[in-house]
Amino acid sequence: MKLEYFSILLAVLSNSCYHLFQKSTPSNLNPIAALIVTYTCALIVSITVFFIFAPGANLIESIKVVNWASILLGFAVVGLELGFLLAYRAGWNISIAGFLANTLVALLLIPVGVLFYKEKLSIINISGFLLCITGLFLVSRR
Repeated sequence: MKLEYFSILLAVLSNSCYHLFQKSTPSNLNPIAALIVTYTCALIVSITVFFIFAPGANLIESIKVVNWASILLGFAVVGLELGFLLAYRAGWNISIAGFLANTLVALLLIPVGVLFYKEKLSIINISGFLLCITGLFLVSRR
């Protein structure tokens, strides 16, 4: 399987599991305690995978190259996790919350991609974005 397809498949499967597990988190569990357990597990998995995919590599030397993006990504990921956990506790449906959030993110990133990364939009892209906005309107009507 090509890396480009494997990477998207991994993201889709992981994102699906992510929402299922977030929705299944006990409501009496402190959300921050849930995140501590989640990130402890993620740390263990990340260290293990590092040595599997980069045999012989030096973890400390690799970490020395980290820049501000990885640190701010940590804050963003905690916000993402906490946001969805609280959304599900507030009663959001699993079938709507992920769709709504991901579509809004995609729409917010359009100007970022165009302005900062010089990405080009085609008429097909614009048509797709208009369909997304229509979908958001239809999904948000209860």
